[in-house]
Amino acid sequence: QVHLVESGGGSVQAGGSLKLSCAASGRTFSSYVMGWFRQDPGKEREFVASIWWDGGNRIYAGSVKGRFTISRDNAKNTVYLQMDKLKPEDTAVYFCAAAYGTTWLRDQRQVDYWGQGTQVTVSS
Repeated sequence: QVHLVESGGGSVQAGGSLKLSCAASGRTFSSYVMGWFRQDPGKEREFVASIWWDGGNRIYAGSVKGRFTISRDNAKNTVYLQMDKLKPEDTAVYFCAAAYGTTWLRDQRQVDYWGQGTQVTVSS
C-alpha cells in the first residue's frame, strides 16, 4: 500500500514557476515508477511526466517538455515536479501517481495509487 500526498500547488502568472512535491508512505517507494498527471474540469486526465525507480529515465508529454522537470529522492520518499515558464493552459489539478511492475508510465490505466491532487492556476 502506498499513500501519496501532493503539495506546492497555487496561483501564478504566466511565465512563472511552481514546484510540486509528492510525499509517499510505505517502505517500497523505490520500487515504484512515479509520475504526474493533470486534469482540467470536463477533460480527460492526461499524462505529464514520469520517472523510473532510480531516476535514470524520465519521459514527458510534448506539451511540457523543456519546461517541466520531474525528479525523485528515494531517501525522502518524495517525487517532485518543477514547472517553469508556466502557461495558462497548464491550469489543472495535478495528481501524483505510483505504478508497480511497469517500465514506462504514461497511461492512467497503469497507475496503482493516486494522490488527492493539488490545484495549479496560471493567469495570463
